[in-house]
Amino acid sequence: MATNRDSTAGLASRLFTGHPQALGMTWTSHGLGAARIAGELIGAGCACLIHAIVPGWFTETAGRTVVRLHDHMQQRKAGAAKPGDWPDYEI
Repeated sequence: MATNRDSTAGLASRLFTGHPQALGMTWTSHGLGAARIAGELIGAGCACLIHAIVPGWFTETAGRTVVRLHDHMQQRKAGAAKPGDWPDYEI
C-alpha cells in the first residue's frame, strides 16, 4: 500500500522533474531555458503594445522574436537524445 509520503514524492516528481527528464534535461537547465523564452516573449509583447500605440515603432520585433524562438525550440528538439519524445511546441 502506498503511503502519503510516496504519493507526495510522486507528485513532486511529476511537477518538478518528470517533464525535464523526459526531454533529457535537468530541472535547472529546463528552468533557465523557459525563463529566457519567457523574457523574450514578454519583451515581444511589450513591443506589440507600443506598436499598437505608435505603428511606426517595432514593426517587425514580435514577428522576428516568434520566428527566432520557434527555430530555437526546433533546434533543441532535433539535438535532443530522444527528439520523438518532445512535443511539437515545448518550453
